Amino acid sequence: MKIYVATSWRNQLQPAIVQSLREAGHDVYDFRNPKEGDNGFHWREIDRDWRDWTPQQYRESLNHPIAEAGYRSDFNAMQWADVFIGVQPFGRSASMEMGWAAGQGKRTLLLLDDGEPELMVKMFDHVCCSYVELEQALCVINENTSAAGA
Repeated sequence: MKIYVATSWRNQLQPAIVQSLREAGHDVYDFRNPKEGDNGFHWREIDRDWRDWTPQQYRESLNHPIAEAGYRSDFNAMQWADVFIGVQPFGRSASMEMGWAAGQGKRTLLLLDDGEPELMVKMFDHVCCSYVELEQALCVINENTSAAGA
């Protein structure tokens, strides 16, 4: 399956999840390393003081060529993917990515972490409490996809 992992740069589980999914034979988009020699989009590439931006500076920076390229890379991968896996904890971008995926009818899975319950996760196809549950849900999706195509 073609998988988009939606999470935060701060999520330390992300590299292991990407690696495990690839070892299981899936094609996985890694926003930290979208292609050879590309370490993903970072606001600091536009301005090392990005954390001190005013709302106007932030809005203007969305049109910077580096931001445009980072957005295109991630959004193209979102369109390419069949399955989205949200790995908590995550922030605003991953929330938007997961909501977009659910709205597009893409298969969505959420790997829960400790944290505040959110009612809207009910829109996802599978809510998993462990990586083992995540693997099982992927098998169900794969079987259903294979059966539908037969």
